[in-house]
Amino acid sequence: MPIKIVTDSACDIPESLVKEYDISVVPLYINIGNKSLLDGVEISRDEFYTNLPNYPVNPTTAAPGPGIFQNTYDELASEGATEIISIHISSSLSSTIDSARLGAEQTTSIPVTVIDSHQLSLGAGFVVLAAARAAQQGKTKEEILQVIQDQISCTHVFAALDTVDFLRRSGRMNMVVASLVSLLQIKPILKMYNGNPSAERVRTEEKALQRLIQLVEDLGPLNQLALVHTSALEKAEKLRQRALHLFPDNSPPLFVGVTPVLGAHIGPGVAGFAVIARCKPRPTSMLERVEHYLPFSGQ
Repeated sequence: MPIKIVTDSACDIPESLVKEYDISVVPLYINIGNKSLLDGVEISRDEFYTNLPNYPVNPTTAAPGPGIFQNTYDELASEGATEIISIHISSSLSSTIDSARLGAEQTTSIPVTVIDSHQLSLGAGFVVLAAARAAQQGKTKEEILQVIQDQISCTHVFAALDTVDFLRRSGRMNMVVASLVSLLQIKPILKMYNGNPSAERVRTEEKALQRLIQLVEDLGPLNQLALVHTSALEKAEKLRQRALHLFPDNSPPLFVGVTPVLGAHIGPGVAGFAVIARCKPRPTSMLERVEHYLPFSGQ
């Protein structure tokens, strides 16, 4: 396995695909009270979302330390990897990539290139999967980096929140704004593209679902469409039924539960789409785009 792909648990890749493409996943931390739990290892999605409304203090999240990334890279080197591409949740949302960069700087056993996916949840997962497929096909690092660039330029995530209470509790929203939004019963729609998070506001859940469909329709023909949700399978299924005309083929739809790392901030009842549009690849070399990340090497 000359080139190995590493990511983090915020990328929401289903376990079956993690195994199929031999991806190494570094878990983030969920802090509940005085307990610090490894995401997806020491706490499940179902357990987290069932208990989330009743936690006396809102859970917080934390990135793995640089040493954890260094240990992961060293272990892969000892198993035969000759190079690593480490792809992570957008730096606009998490400090995880900073830890990965520091871990790569400290790694002397193998060259490591650290990449910002510019996405979250399965949007980041799509970028990781594209890289892992390319690596499995025996492509060179430069070819894999080009695949990553193309995937980033075509990937979007849209999701409708059920409430702003958890954004307020997590400190991600101004208290006055949160109170006003709650009073007006506004349903925020979160959008993520190319590292730029943004939001829209609609008045009802029905309008939120309509807007999600419209956002996906506006992208034109799709390469892939998946449902993402925070313990909201029924809502996600409702979206699927409305989006049947948008799915690019007849394969079974992919439903992905969003990691508690994100759920701690957006709460339960969220549903939306992770989308890969059919768009023209950008001409800019991925090596130019990530040169400031450096392929750290101890050589």
